[in-house]
Amino acid sequence: MPGRVKADLKGVPETALWTLYHRAAEAARPDTVLPDPRAVQLISEVDFPFVERLGGTRPWLAQAIALRALGFDRVVRAFLAAHPDGTVIALGEGLETQFWRVDNGRAHWVTVDLSDPLALRRRVLPHGDRQRLIACDARNTQWMTGIDAARGVLVTAQGLLMYLQPAQVTQLIAACAEAFPGGSMVFDTVSRRFSARTRTGAKGPGGHHLPPMPWGMDAVGREQLFSAHPAISEVADVPLPAGRGVLGYLAPRAAALPLLRGDRPLITRLHFGSAPARLAPRP
Repeated sequence: MPGRVKADLKGVPETALWTLYHRAAEAARPDTVLPDPRAVQLISEVDFPFVERLGGTRPWLAQAIALRALGFDRVVRAFLAAHPDGTVIALGEGLETQFWRVDNGRAHWVTVDLSDPLALRRRVLPHGDRQRLIACDARNTQWMTGIDAARGVLVTAQGLLMYLQPAQVTQLIAACAEAFPGGSMVFDTVSRRFSARTRTGAKGPGGHHLPPMPWGMDAVGREQLFSAHPAISEVADVPLPAGRGVLGYLAPRAAALPLLRGDRPLITRLHFGSAPARLAPRP
């Protein structure tokens, strides 16, 4: 279409369009839980058959994806409150518009992604002097070269690690702990049951066929993250924020509900330091 940027992503990279699609649908609501005007704008600027390829948006799913993004936003804002000139490294960022939601005017932002989604991101989103784009597979530690960690580092991996093999996840976490002492990392995971379901080819929430997710983790498995690297000094749960309706009410309370406690998506924050390893109170 004239004036629009054509997007032709498939497989795991296509999930960047799937999350944008739902995040923008939620942001367009007058009672949205996640104001995100740039995401709404992107939908009109990207030439992609969203409905034909991804199906219609479902309000409950759109809100769930937005609440996940809001959970990450809160972690980033807390980091920038403590490290105003710090560096946020967003792995597999796709078309996430978090920078424009949380920027404090001083932070440095590094996007690490595969070449195709990164090329699309470069074309449809403006990037300033404090933003750096690195075309690299997140599993390749080459992207860590040249990162200034002196003012604090937070590594984010939203919607990424579940698409890696378990051993690759461990290696990536260990590499981050080694490269950024004193830094932090935040990532989300699907449950082991949901991971197994995607590997059978079953449809995901909303009826869309998501790519297989080899890695899943339940809350009881968090303790095993300490074994990834000796520098991991804290493993903590990041509760989902409250939202709208029944889903919004249950989201921050899922850890206390017997039916959801052991089989739910998680957001986990790690701290890398020299302090004795300790586990934050289990949700």
